[in-house]
Amino acid sequence: MGVAYRVLFASTFAFVVCFAVWMMFGVIGIPIRQELGLNATEFGLLTATPVLSGAVLRLPLGIWTDRFGGRLVMTALLVACALPVWLLGYAGQLWQFLLAGLVLGTVGASFAVGTPYVARFFPASRRGFAMGVFGAGTSGAALNLFVTPLLVSHYGWRMVPRIYAVALLATAALFWLLAAPDPGVGQGGKAPGMGAELRVLRDPRVWKYCQYYSLTFGGFTALSLWMPQYFVGEYGVAIGMAAALAASFSLPAGVLRALGGALADRFGAHATTWWVLWVASVMLFLLSYPQTQLVVQTIRGPAAFHIGLGLWLFVPLLFVLGVALAFGMASTFKYLGDDFSGNLGVVTGIVGMAGGLGGFLLPIIWGALLDWLGIRSSAFMLLYGVVIVALILIFFTEVRQVDFRGRQNPSPAKQA
Repeated sequence: MGVAYRVLFASTFAFVVCFAVWMMFGVIGIPIRQELGLNATEFGLLTATPVLSGAVLRLPLGIWTDRFGGRLVMTALLVACALPVWLLGYAGQLWQFLLAGLVLGTVGASFAVGTPYVARFFPASRRGFAMGVFGAGTSGAALNLFVTPLLVSHYGWRMVPRIYAVALLATAALFWLLAAPDPGVGQGGKAPGMGAELRVLRDPRVWKYCQYYSLTFGGFTALSLWMPQYFVGEYGVAIGMAAALAASFSLPAGVLRALGGALADRFGAHATTWWVLWVASVMLFLLSYPQTQLVVQTIRGPAAFHIGLGLWLFVPLLFVLGVALAFGMASTFKYLGDDFSGNLGVVTGIVGMAGGLGGFLLPIIWGALLDWLGIRSSAFMLLYGVVIVALILIFFTEVRQVDFRGRQNPSPAKQA
């Protein structure tokens, strides 16, 4: 088991670095927005572009991991992404930032490499915990929120991608030294073709888990990018303070993901996901309430009241939401480990792609909503609606035991 934990450490560390790079625009996007004079929709597109390529490439990288092994694919990914990250520091126009972000966003696909790679080193009874620990690499978002503001304040935002490029190369060398050959590679037999790999899309459970993950991981990724500028605009704090406050969401969502995996091992993926969605719905309902000025006609004349979340209440609610999404990310992959252990790489790629696409679309939609409505909390309103859809879906397919074709199961099945 010593090799398994060494692989787990190396993979998790690599994912932390990759995720920090992937979330880079969440902080450096603020001075870039001021430099280029971007509106909210353009800012959302800027921050979300790396998420798009990271999402789309998860499927092929998941398939390649099944074929060539996680050690080789992860190392190649880290080395290949260093150059576009370095070149980002020389961009000066919006299209150049979008192009560079599209290429460097490949680091976000590292999740589809590490998850099946790590899972193959652990027995089924410990797989939820192992994938939860690896998934804790999303704490790289919090690392970015702590490190990047310091670099920006001392050296300017253009130094950040250069330092991150060097970090990717150093991480590639460390990973190659610590990682072990993938036990899922070289087992004999010809690797199935792309068509055979994608037959798993016929299973309706895959689409259900895509919806869960587009909410949990997609919501986490989008909020990690969106919250620094949200705090600046809504509460008027400086960039450094905004990043630190945003870390109250990103840090627990990363660190506690391992605990979510352990809970999913102990209580099952269904029970964990069910309660996570209920907690998230309550938090999002409260966070959705906009700052409101209310005038009430009293017997003494009009009385004005202000209703809204102060910073002292907003941050704890955001923290709880981060914990809920962390547990939800882990429990979703517990489903996958239980139901698709034989082709985990391709299923991880598909579900991970859905989660990444959620993280790409949400900031753009939030930006459009903000330009249209002028209400910053509309971001939470939209995410609340997505949670309600997930609750309805899990109720009819797992609580009521009705499958996607509308047939009632003859007897309650044991939940994953």
